[in-house]
Amino acid sequence: MRLLSAFLLTFSVFTLYAFAQDSSDAPKQRHAYQSDVARLRKIVINSLYSHREVFLRELISNANDALEKLRLTSLTEPEALSGAESMNITIKAEKTEDGTGKIIIRDTGIGMNPEELANNLGTLAKSGTSEFLSRAEGDTTSNGNLIGAFGLGFYSRRALSIYVCDISFLVADRVEVASIAAKTSKDPNPVEYIFSSGADENSYEIYPDPRGNVLGRGTEITLYLKPDALEYADTHTIAELVAKHSSFSTTFPIYLHTTRTEMVPHEEAEAEAKASEAEKADVDDEEAVVEEVNEENEAEGREPKMKPVTVEEWIQLNSQPPIWMRDPKTVTDEEYENFYQATYKDYQKPLAWYHFSGDSGSGVSFRSIIYIPSRLDDSYWQNPLQSITRDIRLMVKRVFITSDLGEEALPKWANWVKVVVDAEDLPLNVSRETLQSNAFLKQLKGTITKRLLQLLARIQTEDPEKWEKVQEVYGNVFKLGAVEDHKNRDKLAALVRFATNQRNSTSLDEYLENKKQGQNQIFYLADMGKTPSELAKSVFIEKLHARGYEVLLLGDPLDEVFITNIRRWKKIPFQDVAKAGLKFGDEGAPEEEKEEQARLTEKFKPLIEWLRKEVREKGAARDVVISNRLVTSSCAIVADESGYTANLEKLISSSHAQANHKHMLEFAKKQKVLEINSRSPLIEGLLKRIEQLPVEEEERDVEAEEELREVATVLVDGALVRSGFAVTDSNDFFTRVDRILRRSLGVSETAPTDTTVKPAPPVDPELPADADEPEPALEDEFADDRGQISWEVEEIDEFGNVVKDVPVEKKAHDEL
Repeated sequence: MRLLSAFLLTFSVFTLYAFAQDSSDAPKQRHAYQSDVARLRKIVINSLYSHREVFLRELISNANDALEKLRLTSLTEPEALSGAESMNITIKAEKTEDGTGKIIIRDTGIGMNPEELANNLGTLAKSGTSEFLSRAEGDTTSNGNLIGAFGLGFYSRRALSIYVCDISFLVADRVEVASIAAKTSKDPNPVEYIFSSGADENSYEIYPDPRGNVLGRGTEITLYLKPDALEYADTHTIAELVAKHSSFSTTFPIYLHTTRTEMVPHEEAEAEAKASEAEKADVDDEEAVVEEVNEENEAEGREPKMKPVTVEEWIQLNSQPPIWMRDPKTVTDEEYENFYQATYKDYQKPLAWYHFSGDSGSGVSFRSIIYIPSRLDDSYWQNPLQSITRDIRLMVKRVFITSDLGEEALPKWANWVKVVVDAEDLPLNVSRETLQSNAFLKQLKGTITKRLLQLLARIQTEDPEKWEKVQEVYGNVFKLGAVEDHKNRDKLAALVRFATNQRNSTSLDEYLENKKQGQNQIFYLADMGKTPSELAKSVFIEKLHARGYEVLLLGDPLDEVFITNIRRWKKIPFQDVAKAGLKFGDEGAPEEEKEEQARLTEKFKPLIEWLRKEVREKGAARDVVISNRLVTSSCAIVADESGYTANLEKLISSSHAQANHKHMLEFAKKQKVLEINSRSPLIEGLLKRIEQLPVEEEERDVEAEEELREVATVLVDGALVRSGFAVTDSNDFFTRVDRILRRSLGVSETAPTDTTVKPAPPVDPELPADADEPEPALEDEFADDRGQISWEVEEIDEFGNVVKDVPVEKKAHDEL
């Protein structure tokens, strides 16, 4: 039965075609769609696409196919190129006064005869179509993924034409396709025909074009827009859509019809003015001479009368070639920069780029350009590990597909990179909006990341000046990447730079090249918010600096996180110099070191025991030891190996981790050690005072003990502050400082301060009468009688005198 229907349709079309050869007034014949065509149209309009703006992309792609087919046909049939001068695509949008609109898309491609119009737009190939439609209609997700599971293989050329025709009904109520086939030896005199159908119709018409052969060659699609799709009749909207989806999809020029208004001299008005002057009464010769001179002056000084004229012109939308398809050696820096700024709407030039071609590993070849922007968006650091890149422009054969590649796009740390990827072939769904599988995306992710790291490594080696700019913008990004991206951790960590006590910037590899003999640690000091110059004065690195050891100075919050996750570099561990157990690597024999430590401990035993009791009572530290890191400072508070440094305490306090691990945090905070400098005069003097205290209980000197206790408390609190910790009791600390200042100035420590203050008024619980009324909006508060926001300002001169009170909206602004 299906074969019989196809036969009858073909027979009727041939009859119509033969009749049209003799008369352009042939009657219109209506044909019924096959049921599968109606079902396909329903799916295309209602389920297949998530964005209907892609109708233009598909129609332009179809026009490009027609032009390509003409180019290939002309190799064997040279006469096929006759009928139209050039090979191009044109788009024209029209709006009428009655509120309707239409879009006319025309190509000078291969064209179609009436039989091809019927077969390509009115019937559907069998190969698996019914099965596909049945399953697609049962897909309730409406995202096109089920359709993509079948791919485009089951379509014939006719089915693909139906698909492209039906996509027009996304925005149009009615579609007319006028087409005339290219001349061939078999058809030397083709006739132009029109295919016409509506979105809600189950039939179509094919008839000779009453206008005659107006196309010359090719196809013209006219879309009569739906009321809710009139936005696409705007030339600016069309230009934006072509720029987004199809600016590189074809090598043939795409022209858009535009209009503009220009002011030109009004010739008729000028002619009338001259005629009126010629009719003036004659005057005598002398007066005529004078008048002639005056007329010439007037003619020279008079401005010509102008009138507005509408100028129509065709603008090429794809004048910029796809530079990624060219040999990188032939592309200039200016071309790369202009392409980047035009594509990503960035007013600044990129820092660097990498143009390459590659293979995904699954047989899909592609070309790509990676750009490194010259700045990071302010939103990047708000939640860098949650954001998804939207700047990978994925194309297939130069047709834009999507910039939303989901979670598999790039590592989170690299979601700022701008990439253009043009693949030769991809497993897309029918809507060409998403990929069928993510295998290619995973391969692409690895390729782009690899090339990006190669680009960064090349800049680091070859262009130190540019590398400084990269570090300024992306230095912290590399640290974040080393924490997040375990696969590329070593490569990213090699890009990280730190300031030290000896130089402004160094890499971890450069640090190891400068390490001392016997040094088995990478020394670092972290205190977020501090500058390198401030950290270089820290009490923790006094001896390290004095002996010539290099110490990494980390003042950024990410630095401690980076070091904690890296843990070691080239098998050499990191050593926090703010923690106990500092080793230089060139200490003497263990026995000698232990003997010296034991000797000093025995010498300062009275002071150590006395201070240990004091610091434990105040909760400032758990132990007191002789220090091997201090040179000029008398003492310092360091974190025990199981405790938290001051910087780590700040990081934890600023996060939500303290709420979940409160008990562990309190325990770690107490794991501090007070280190005293055995060579400090202050410590030696304190030792002598302790040794002078009476041992017997009856002979105790309470006043001397209190004085020493106060000195020790100030000493320990000062050590806490210098070490970055908070004092145990700030009020007590400043009260003690007040007493010491009084004493140094000779002011009595017990002299009272006048504490008299004016008392507050009596209690008044009464509320204003309008307390329950809602507060006026800010704009209402400043609005005038006309509802416009206005406020008064005073203009003053250089001496502060008021010049004039004027409303802001009426004040003249010189700066404008």
